[in-house]
Amino acid sequence: MPNRNLALFDLDNTLLPFDSDHAWGEFCVRLGWTDGEQYRSANDRFYGQYRAGTLDLDAYLRFSLGPLVGRSPAALMQAHEQFMQQIVLPQIRPQALDLVRKHQQAGDLCCIVTATNDFVTQPIAAAFGVPHLIAVQTERSPQGGYTGAWCGVPSFREGKVTRTAQWLASQGLDWQSFGQTWFYSDSINDQPLLDHVSHPVVVHPDPLLAELAQTRGWPVLELFP
Repeated sequence: MPNRNLALFDLDNTLLPFDSDHAWGEFCVRLGWTDGEQYRSANDRFYGQYRAGTLDLDAYLRFSLGPLVGRSPAALMQAHEQFMQQIVLPQIRPQALDLVRKHQQAGDLCCIVTATNDFVTQPIAAAFGVPHLIAVQTERSPQGGYTGAWCGVPSFREGKVTRTAQWLASQGLDWQSFGQTWFYSDSINDQPLLDHVSHPVVVHPDPLLAELAQTRGWPVLELFP
């Protein structure tokens, strides 16, 4: 039996007490990078669809990646640093950091697996001290700018299982390399990956996931009282 374990973490509304993708959209409105109320309304509508498990991912990605197109790397870096300082870092809770540290100190291989894009989430994963991140991969032009498109399989629903398997293979590993596997999530969209691990844990679950967790007898974790 392998003696190493694997711990996977969703990010939004799991390690974070908010949705970083939706919050970044709001931040783009504040920056004046979008058309204000119209963008905010669409951002809210997509987020509601995500929570209900009915999101059209392709439509959402075209929408959410749009504000990155045509921005210089310097402007994007400065905006994201402001986003981290003003929005993200003040909301990272000790309970979430402790959960990650518990698995790291046990020697578990840890990875954040999120449906939010890598531009938004790479600095957030770094703030949690997690070097491994599976996120929607944004496409870059030869000049380094964002095209508004994405690469490969998006890490959403069944795509989280696919991308995790691809990442493990890149490490010379597979699911059988681990004695025990954990995944922490709040969302019904993550049922495929929750079904795939030996220890599914739901964190502040949405109503659909709460109902499923009760049926399956999955543990419910409250990180943010």
